[in-house]
Formats: sequence, structure tokens, C-alpha cells
Amino acid sequence: MSSRILLLGATGYTGGLVLDALLRRGVRPTLAGRSAAALTALAARSGGLDHVVVDATDSGALRRHLSRGDVLVTTVGPFERLGHSAAEAAAETGAHYVDSTGEVGFVRTVRDRYDRRARETGAVMLPAFGYDYVPGILAGTLAARQAGAAVRALDIGYFATGPLWRGISQGTRTTMRDGLTLPSPTWHAHRLTDERTASRVREFTVRGHRKSAFLVSGTEVLFLPGDFPVLADITVFNGWFPALSRPLTLLSAAANTLTHLPGGHHLTTLLTLPLTFGPSGGPDATERARTRSYVVAVASSGAPGASPLAQIHLEGPSAYTLTGELMAWAAVRLAAGAGGVAGVVGPVEAFGLDVLRDACAEMGLVSVG
Repeated sequence: MSSRILLLGATGYTGGLVLDALLRRGVRPTLAGRSAAALTALAARSGGLDHVVVDATDSGALRRHLSRGDVLVTTVGPFERLGHSAAEAAAETGAHYVDSTGEVGFVRTVRDRYDRRARETGAVMLPAFGYDYVPGILAGTLAARQAGAAVRALDIGYFATGPLWRGISQGTRTTMRDGLTLPSPTWHAHRLTDERTASRVREFTVRGHRKSAFLVSGTEVLFLPGDFPVLADITVFNGWFPALSRPLTLLSAAANTLTHLPGGHHLTTLLTLPLTFGPSGGPDATERARTRSYVVAVASSGAPGASPLAQIHLEGPSAYTLTGELMAWAAVRLAAGAGGVAGVVGPVEAFGLDVLRDACAEMGLVSVG
């Protein structure tokens, strides 16, 4: 590996998982963050790693620590509020970039603002390179290829097994709550269209059982149309809690109505507060081992009532474990100069389908059913 990896947010939960995954690969990243004390302690516990004190929202300061060909890995969110400076710094310096966001609106903005500049400077930028949304893009690509020339629509569902409510982080619960009042982009009639989150419910077959999932956002709608121009429709669903899919539809409708009323934001916060209840922090190794991720991609002709042309089912480790492994793998590949074309790109465009599929299989994300 010839370039440096700068890990921004290593003292946080997801950042810690990425750090562990890098260290297991024999890679010694430079740690970065605002707290000198926390960084010093973590660097010492991790075998004496280099570390720099820098604010994630200070693009100029970040640029001073980056060179062309370096890799900036960031887990500092919420990204819509805190992530733009890091993306800008990477694009301007020609440093490669990997983040853990699940905020599709942020990814759209990054692509709109920085894709052209990243192509000029040679930066390969990979937003949302974790459980959100690499498995869905991989499954969708495989399903579309298997379906062939007749494919016109993809429905992608994210599921999990095990005692999930205890196995998700406080940050994830907060993101889920906040997401109910944000629009979910879909790819409809060959263009991006915003729909109300949870405005639709769809059933998927998971391990032989029918499970419900509600409409959410996903970067599949941003990156897959470029790979498959024939696709007219791409929709992403979340089925982590199948029994709650239809109640969440009602909750979403109520929350979105309240946000347009005087004082509605406060009322919406109170209404959706129960979604954030649960243990603080994130699941430890034992809890992560009790949950597994499951993603389904259904390819069809798009005609009402038409039978699927192809279905791909992928099952793998916990969403958090998978995110740490995916981000570490991508960072190592980019540092070695193994990325694809520069710009804000998806995982298949960055590394190629075969390489991505084989890497995911090594992490335990494999085709089932």
C-alpha cells in the first residue's frame, strides 16, 4: 500500500468497527478527529498509531492533511449536517473518499457538487459504502443481469434476522426516526421522483416466508440506472421490522402532516420519539453475532401482476460488522490504486462486479436460496 489512509471518526462506534477491520488487515491508518485526548488514548490502545487533531467541518484543515491518492474514510454524521467539508476536501485534493452515510439526500448533493471536480483531480469517491447500500446494489446488479433484456423494474428489500431492536445502534434508531419526515427518492419512469417515506408497503420472500417492508430511500436509485439504462423503475424498501411496516405508514403520514403546521416540528418529535428508545451506543460483538443481514432484489418487466424475471437473495453478517468490513476493504483497495474511474461512483463502477462479489463473499455476504 503506497498511500495513507486517514480515518475520520475513529473514536465513534462505526469508526471503531472500521479501525478494527483495518488493523485485522495489517493496515495502520492515521486517526483523525476533534478530541486530542480521545485520539491519543485510542492511538495508544491500537499499537501507537499516528493521529491528527482536525475538525470534520473544516475543509481547509482537512486539505492540509490530505494529498492526491490518499484515502479519506469518514464515519462522522449526520452527514447532511457534518459531512460536506470532508467530501469537498477529498474532491479538491484528489484524495479518494469512503463514507458510512445512509442519507441518500447527502449522496445526491455530493454527486451534484463534487463529481466533476473529483474526475478532474482523480479522486474516486464512494459515499454510502456500507450496509447502506452496497448489498442492495450488488443484489440489484445480479438480478438485472440475470433477468436480461426484458428487465424494466427492480424492487430491493433490506431485512435482518435475530433480536434486532437490541442489535441496532442509537444512531440508527435516530436516523430511522428522522427519516420518516424526509422524502425517499425512487427511480420512476426513467427519472428521480421523491415519495413520502413509508408511503408504500411491499412483501418479499425471506427464508421461505412472506415479510412486509416499507418504502425508504437508497443509493440504488442513483447508481443503478447508469449501469442499466433500460430500467424504468427502482424502489427500495426496509423490512427490518415487518410487523411495523403498515403502522409506520400511518405514523409517517401523521408526522409529515404535522411538520406543515405551526409548532409541528416539536409535535413530530414527540410523536416519533418512541422509535429512538433502546440501549445507548451500538451492539457489541456478541449482539452483532446474533443478528444477520438479508437483502432481496426482484427484477421484473414492470407490468402490473407480472411474475419476477429473477430474484437474488444475499445473506451475511450484521449490518454493522458488514459496514466496517466493506469500508476497510474499499479503503485498502483505493490506497493500493485499485479503484476504477474517478468521480462520485457506485461500488460496481468503482471495482467491477466480479471483484465486488468475491470480496463480499469473503466477508460472508453470499447468495442464498
